[in-house]
Amino acid sequence: MTLDIITPDKSLFKGEARAITVPGIDGSLGILERHAPLISALKDGKVKVTDSAGKETVFEIDGGVAEVKDNKVIILAE
Repeated sequence: MTLDIITPDKSLFKGEARAITVPGIDGSLGILERHAPLISALKDGKVKVTDSAGKETVFEIDGGVAEVKDNKVIILAE
């Protein structure tokens, strides 16, 4: 799936991901290939991105919104 993590200042990540974990306001959310459509508010925490090679990258965010649709994930983070 494709992932874009965008802040008001810059793009933090743009590329392919195998798995994504985000800090939803009601708990952690795991997103895999072909996830059902979803929009969720995010709280402060870590976004964990696992690429196709299995390498994990972590981004700290101060809240935001995540949208999952058509095997694409967009995270608008603060």
